[in-house]
Amino acid sequence: MRDLRAVGKKFVHVMYPKKSSALLRDWDLWGPLVLCVSLALMLQGGSADSKDDGGPQFAEVFVIIWFGAVVITLNSKLLGGTISFFQSLCVLGYCVLPLTVAMLVCRLVLLAGSGTVSFIIRLIVVVAMFGWSTLASTAFLADSQPPNRKALVVYPIFLFYFVISWMILTFTPQ
Repeated sequence: MRDLRAVGKKFVHVMYPKKSSALLRDWDLWGPLVLCVSLALMLQGGSADSKDDGGPQFAEVFVIIWFGAVVITLNSKLLGGTISFFQSLCVLGYCVLPLTVAMLVCRLVLLAGSGTVSFIIRLIVVVAMFGWSTLASTAFLADSQPPNRKALVVYPIFLFYFVISWMILTFTPQ
């Protein structure tokens, strides 16, 4: 129960991002694991036995998220970041929450039908949540970097969330 409460508090920190060290202080990987699994399951195609559904498979999404987070963390550490490896993984993983919400909304919009209006709604939702994820993660991670290297840390974070957003936006169930 204590872990669930801690995960919930971290979700609140991501949904209302402000410069705070609370997310960094008590890191865990439970929330990022749940978010990654949820996103990978939602991005998986419509039917389990279809081999040509065109959507990414569970393992592809899982590996992209965790490998991307590890690469960004190593980049941050090599540029002189002051937070630990697992603190950075924790922040990057928890900041996938807005994109997971975007995927849920996109799935619901796709249930209503696919068309131009559906695509525009999905585009607006994904762009807003992409911005939210990027803003939340940089609010926590940018202060741990030397001032002259913040842009070198923010750019890979931008690309990481952009790739996840692109997977969400281009998802079409068969």
